Amino acid sequence: MSFYNRVLRLSSCALTVTGLAMTTSALGQDPAATQVSPAVQPAAATHVRPPRIVPPGVATPGVSRSLSEIQTEAVFPVEGSPDWSVPTKDSVWVASARANHVVQLIPATNKVGLIADVQKPCSGLADGFGSIWVPSCGTHTLLRIDPATGKSIAEIPADASNSEGGITVGAGSVWMVTKPSALIRIDPKTNAVAATVQLPSGSDNPAFGDGFVWVSSFEHDQLLKVDPRSNTVVATIPVGPKPRFLTVGAGSVWTLNQGDGTISRVDMKSGKVVATISCGIPGSGGEITFGAGSVWATLFDFPLTQVDAATNKVVKQWAGQGGDGMRFGFGSIWLSNLRQGNVWRLSPDQK
Repeated sequence: MSFYNRVLRLSSCALTVTGLAMTTSALGQDPAATQVSPAVQPAAATHVRPPRIVPPGVATPGVSRSLSEIQTEAVFPVEGSPDWSVPTKDSVWVASARANHVVQLIPATNKVGLIADVQKPCSGLADGFGSIWVPSCGTHTLLRIDPATGKSIAEIPADASNSEGGITVGAGSVWMVTKPSALIRIDPKTNAVAATVQLPSGSDNPAFGDGFVWVSSFEHDQLLKVDPRSNTVVATIPVGPKPRFLTVGAGSVWTLNQGDGTISRVDMKSGKVVATISCGIPGSGGEITFGAGSVWATLFDFPLTQVDAATNKVVKQWAGQGGDGMRFGFGSIWLSNLRQGNVWRLSPDQK
């Protein structure tokens, strides 16, 4: 947040000691309007935002690159604020909250397809059971979209716990965290909530892997393991500070920790942290995904960071303006550039 000071040039002024009054003719002001009361009034309190965290990036030699060096396979214009995305069997769907819609991108032609109207889509997208599942922060519901028509075929009451939350599919169900911190299990046969799992506060982002639902707990620096057979939390795993987004791949759950810009790698079998990877990308926003043997993370100012899953090291990082959402599908990285109003399709084989 920037602050601006007004500078008043006073062309003349007079101070009357007996009346404790100050007058000025500067800027055409009425002298009466500037009279000072003997009782000094306290200044109004000013709300000051905390300073924005500036991510430092990775200092390892040979890792940093300019975003201008990125080679795109395609660039898709998406009106509003392209962010969340999900690959399906033949498309990639991207949510744009400012434009109140979800847009279909067609990999076979690199063209924009259908547009589904959704009020303030938020908290992720999921593909499953022949449908696209879209949380709406505008209607406080979960919409089930027919990908063939872009029309809603069901609307389920579900108030997303956080606009930066998430949604996932697994074990024959759709899973989403609702306010205040309740993981709901939705039966796609009935479009109704079949079970509810109470979570610690600030636990918003689920992902499915190895037969379990994994939920990052931002407020408690933890990764929660939920067993769909009992609908209970069966393990609580400490990870890095402020874990928000997560992905599954190479037998692990990977959390992007907004507190210090690290990525925690948790082995799904043992439930242990096996690596903590310094990426230099702390701060709000961002996303993480897995594909082509690597973990990919995005954040404003550092739109793309690649971590080799074989070595647990950052091997490439691009700095520049762009990023905020991403997914991997159809052999490509799909990078949502929220502020630029477009989505890039990228080969994972970048120089």
